[in-house]
Amino acid sequence: MNVLLIGSGGREHALAWAIAESPMLDTLFVAPGNGGMSSLATCVALDVADHAAVLRFCEDHRIGFVVIGPEAPLVAGLADDLAAAGIAAFGPGRKAAQLEGSKGFTKDLCAAHGIPTAAFARFDNPGHAKAYVARHPLPLVVKADGLAAGKGVTIAETREEAERAIDACFGGAFGAAGAEVVIEEFLTGEEASYFALTDGETILPLATAQDHKRVFDGDKGPNTGGMGAYSPAPVMTEAMCQRTLEEIVRPTVAAMAERGTPYRGVLYAGLMITSEGPKLIEYNVRFGDPECQVLMPRLEDRGALLEALLATAQGGLADVRLDWRDEVALTVVMATKGYPGTYAKGSAIRGLDAAGRDPMVQIFHAGTRRDGSEIRANGGRVLNVTALGASVAEAKARAYEAVEKIDWPDGFWRTDIGWRALAREEAA
Repeated sequence: MNVLLIGSGGREHALAWAIAESPMLDTLFVAPGNGGMSSLATCVALDVADHAAVLRFCEDHRIGFVVIGPEAPLVAGLADDLAAAGIAAFGPGRKAAQLEGSKGFTKDLCAAHGIPTAAFARFDNPGHAKAYVARHPLPLVVKADGLAAGKGVTIAETREEAERAIDACFGGAFGAAGAEVVIEEFLTGEEASYFALTDGETILPLATAQDHKRVFDGDKGPNTGGMGAYSPAPVMTEAMCQRTLEEIVRPTVAAMAERGTPYRGVLYAGLMITSEGPKLIEYNVRFGDPECQVLMPRLEDRGALLEALLATAQGGLADVRLDWRDEVALTVVMATKGYPGTYAKGSAIRGLDAAGRDPMVQIFHAGTRRDGSEIRANGGRVLNVTALGASVAEAKARAYEAVEKIDWPDGFWRTDIGWRALAREEAA
């Protein structure tokens, strides 16, 4: 089977790394890919926003299955257009992808079906939104309704902060994503990520993870797309995973089926584990980044992933099993200096071969490009240095040992990835 993987980040590199092991695979193409994927796949300069071009490529290269990595093509309906052309695709259609594409849609669904989440209100008028802020206790969370490339969320400690966030949304700071605003109560607890595959009926739980959103050590500074992650998440005990499945994920899958828009794909539940139990912060309709980079190394049989993704798309997930290694996986994101603000592209990165020599270490490229024999930075988050270990401490030590072998003066990284899990481990 020829497979086309859509995307260019570390998530897609991790997926390509697993898919490449499948005995079902003939040729793997990645569009557009990045500087680290050429050993696994053929990278193609394809405009994935041009659905007609994607369909032509699939026809010309006899693509039997398309795996859509990022959220934007899913929200834009790429999976629908592929299905209409008779091409199987992993990822939900446009209507089901509203679970990520519209925060208001998801909050309304939670309210209608008793799914635990933060109290909220929706607004399409800035004056009404500010009046709501004036009546409710702080802090409050102000969110642009649509896709805002990981931005558009403000935890407002003061009414002035909340009003500035509202003005930014309605003032066009996030484009069409800010045409509507969701304001939520601030939940207290520990965040975690829960992943499951579903073909619209069967649900196959995967593994859990935690990531670090803040740019600097000690969870300081602005939010990013994620500066590191680890799996499993210690807060997600077997009992907490079961509650998440029964109270949040299963009712969501049932509700989407009842609406006539069955959800087929990976469902990524961003959770707050509160004193009352798990509450849904938001859904993502794709694998997380960098969470995917710690899930894939924990698969016992990476070659089984492609079969699971295909069964998710076509039905028959009930016959699929995925097993997980006991080891902890931890990834450190190496980013370009200046990220998440302005940064320069093009700096050379050396020492990658030496850093990846340990068989328990895998380096996933996120924002890189190949320039002859050199790898150059081509984005904000550039490398994901991932390691396995028998404990959090071992995985962390192995990952940072690899990071230190990478020669990249223009890069930076957090030094405390896994600190919460490590504290739990040391206290045990």
